[in-house]
Amino acid sequence: MTSSDTKGRALITGASTGIGKELAQIFAKNGHDLVLVARSKDKLDQLAANLSQEFDVEADVIAQDLAKSSGPKALYKSAQELGKPIDILVNNAGVVSVGPYADKPTDEITKLVSLNVLAVSDLISRFLPQMIERRKGRILNVASIASFQPIPTMAVYSASKAFVLSMTESLSEELRGTGVTVSALCPGLTKTDMVDQVQDAYEQAQMIPSFLLSDAADVAQQGYDACMAGRVIQVPGIANQLTTAWVQAQPRWLVRSVGGFFSRQMDWSQSN
Repeated sequence: MTSSDTKGRALITGASTGIGKELAQIFAKNGHDLVLVARSKDKLDQLAANLSQEFDVEADVIAQDLAKSSGPKALYKSAQELGKPIDILVNNAGVVSVGPYADKPTDEITKLVSLNVLAVSDLISRFLPQMIERRKGRILNVASIASFQPIPTMAVYSASKAFVLSMTESLSEELRGTGVTVSALCPGLTKTDMVDQVQDAYEQAQMIPSFLLSDAADVAQQGYDACMAGRVIQVPGIANQLTTAWVQAQPRWLVRSVGGFFSRQMDWSQSN
């Protein structure tokens, strides 16, 4: 394969399902060779085989749990052993936690921070120097519209995505002129396995109208386009764009008070 010579090889975390899987599909369709990362090797192997056959690209697989403290370092080592430079790093892997903070086990909170925050910053720190040295590289961080505001009952998740957005914006300026761009994809509610799990667990979440759930393939396409164009922030969907614009225009006390009011109307007892 020579497609990666011009298009660039993309390493995508959380590639086995949801937005990550759709991103893998889009990168492959556009001629990028791939390194697919997730915990499930079986799912990755099947996806890699399908994409290689359909789009005639190379697709390597690395099964790794990035929530473990040793995960990012082990992933970087495995990627280096492939002997192929990573031109595009896509930090998509993440988890969500819904419900009152005090009710959450410490292990659940730690896992979320480890995956959503520590793994993202760790992987960037490992792959970025080589990109700068080659004066060529792109980083796409999957954040959320939760990045823009505090969300009671999703305190750790929204804080973790705020970290991702802030880091993306900071690095985008820090790296200006280096040939490396950093972009943040900030979707709203998206039809993925992660959202399905929340809806299965909480009766209130089942009341979310289907028209408020974005299509994962459309979100991924907008993320790809933003990444390749070097746009710093991409918020898919008019409703999400209006929401984030409103949040940024209001005083913080009002934003958190509105969030607190609505969260107190919800019954977050699990339905199963």
